Amino acid sequence: MDLYYHIRSAPCQPVVFLAKHLGLELNYKTISIYDPKEFEVLKKVNPQHTIPTLVDNGHVLWESYAILIYLAEKYALDDSLYPKDLVERSVVHQRLFFDSGVFQSSSLQSLILHIRNKPIPDENLAKVKRAVEVLEMYLTDTPYVAGHKLTIADFSLFVSVCSLDMMQYDLTPYPNTVRWFETMGTHIPDLAKMRKQIDEELRALLASMDK
Repeated sequence: MDLYYHIRSAPCQPVVFLAKHLGLELNYKTISIYDPKEFEVLKKVNPQHTIPTLVDNGHVLWESYAILIYLAEKYALDDSLYPKDLVERSVVHQRLFFDSGVFQSSSLQSLILHIRNKPIPDENLAKVKRAVEVLEMYLTDTPYVAGHKLTIADFSLFVSVCSLDMMQYDLTPYPNTVRWFETMGTHIPDLAKMRKQIDEELRALLASMDK
């Protein structure tokens, strides 16, 4: 399988983390959408030219949540990561949509401003605070965001919280989130190495854009 991606891209990270968790051997093709030559390579594979893009035996798929579902359904040993039960699956979907519509954008925007040493608007910080409060609520009675088992929603939301961790956001008022965040680290091989690379690559990109 080929994965067209860049590790600094937040939408790419949950796909990479899930693949690592599943022990999948992917052919990682690093693509910078800011590099014209690499961008042309991507356009030949994906007419929407977005990353991540997965190519599995000629099947081309993009959008990170769609890829997460595909990998879990095809390559997981059982259905725990993406339950077949409709009620359980609906909870996973809701958590994914929460991340997509609320958490990911506010956390990433805050991180980018933080790295650029620019003030983060109170409105944005309020959105982040509310998102973390909701996540804390999800984790009140269960070890994972969608219930008692690890699911693909955990990988997606983990990336959003990683953004907050990178900007040293104070999570101590949210013990459930802290506990879950630490647990997630045990599910992803090579996580520390990848997070270091993400930090370095993102800082380098933003520095080049600010020149």
